[in-house]
Amino acid sequence: MAQASVTRRYRFCAAHRLHTDHLSPQENQAVFGKCNNPNGHGHNYVVLVTVKSTVPIANGGGVDLERLDRTVTDQVVRRFDHHDLNRDPKFADRTTTGENLVLLIWDLLVKCLPVGQLEKVGLIETRDNYFEYAGSMSQAPVLREGHHG
Repeated sequence: MAQASVTRRYRFCAAHRLHTDHLSPQENQAVFGKCNNPNGHGHNYVVLVTVKSTVPIANGGGVDLERLDRTVTDQVVRRFDHHDLNRDPKFADRTTTGENLVLLIWDLLVKCLPVGQLEKVGLIETRDNYFEYAGSMSQAPVLREGHHG
């Protein structure tokens, strides 16, 4: 049966500092470089959310784009836009890397969308950094310590 996916693009601007208390100041500088600046730095993030209809197209299926837009705006854009990611409670014990952010965005969305609808979340952080997660719909991802690549 025919099943189509749609990807919607969303944007938010946020600041962060790549730093972990598990490393010394010198080790943080060595691992994260300029991204360890004590004053932080910011990005114009682009989030790409790919969803599929939970009902085949032949049976009248489709994606409710208004609901998707509302969900992403409420769960992601309003939460992060013009905020310091390091102050978000979900990052209290995790580094604010793109890997961890894309996992968190998945976790926020998968709980709010119909089961099986969310296919993947992509996150463009810079011209050269893109992060993607296509996790299990039945299990929320576990955020883990990571670093910039």
